[in-house]
Amino acid sequence: MEEEIQNCLEILRKGGIILYPTDTVWSIGCDAKNEQAVQRIYEIKKRVDAVSMIILVNREDELNKYVREVPAVAWDLLEMSETPLAIIYENAGSLAPGLLGTDGSAAISVTKDVFCNKLVYKFGKPIVSAAANISGQPTPQKFSEISDEIKKAVDYVVKHRQNDLQKGQPMQIISLKSNGQIKIIKK
Repeated sequence: MEEEIQNCLEILRKGGIILYPTDTVWSIGCDAKNEQAVQRIYEIKKRVDAVSMIILVNREDELNKYVREVPAVAWDLLEMSETPLAIIYENAGSLAPGLLGTDGSAAISVTKDVFCNKLVYKFGKPIVSAAANISGQPTPQKFSEISDEIKKAVDYVVKHRQNDLQKGQPMQIISLKSNGQIKIIKK
């Protein structure tokens, strides 16, 4: 796993794109602060850039770097969540513009996956997590379901967990307003 992390770090630091396993499904990722890399993911996925992507951080306190004011209820939600959770926060910043909604919001998840957590920690910046599919096509639940088009479009394909037969679980996504109002986007 360490060699795979080092290979990913080399690609990410050059502004490249990786295909990697996450808490949920296989994802396409890049440096969440690199505007050109983020744009390239939109191109690979053939997705309009009005639809933002999830950003992975490795610790809850990292949220304070990318959200101006984390609502108090967010800490409870993160602690109680038994499944992977992305929260859409208002007033996000310090990320590539393509990751922010038109209202300045961003979807951020604290990764609990060992590989992802180490990767984000060693990279020192958040990483994009976009499902490894062309927009509008089904989300691949395991590596073998990822299209060759996606595999050929990225700069590095992680070998770790390629043979896992267990299907990935979807990420729960909620919107959290600064006043604490919660809206479930995806269960």
